Amino acid sequence: MAFDEALASRIRQQLGKRKGLVEKKMFGGFGFLLNGNMCCGVSGDEMIVRLDPTATEKALKKPHVRLFEVGGRTMKGWILIHPDGLSTEAALSKWVETAVSYAGSLPAK
Repeated sequence: MAFDEALASRIRQQLGKRKGLVEKKMFGGFGFLLNGNMCCGVSGDEMIVRLDPTATEKALKKPHVRLFEVGGRTMKGWILIHPDGLSTEAALSKWVETAVSYAGSLPAK
């Protein structure tokens, strides 16, 4: 599956040069790992956001958000944001910071 390289570039700009940040092709898309933990990425034209599993239900109530599915399985703490929910840099920044906050709270791998 191809992924939206322009979206990956926008996310990369938002992430900046954080210590422990690694980019990797994964999930048939593209991921950004922070200290070895998946943080966020791109699947097709949507943004993957990893967040606190307890925040999943609240996030799903927001427009353009759905659960991320891998191999037919959905998991709390992993969501997809449709491009319509990423139309501004402020909106993208909010999701990037959500992902960084959670991934940054996890023990390094």
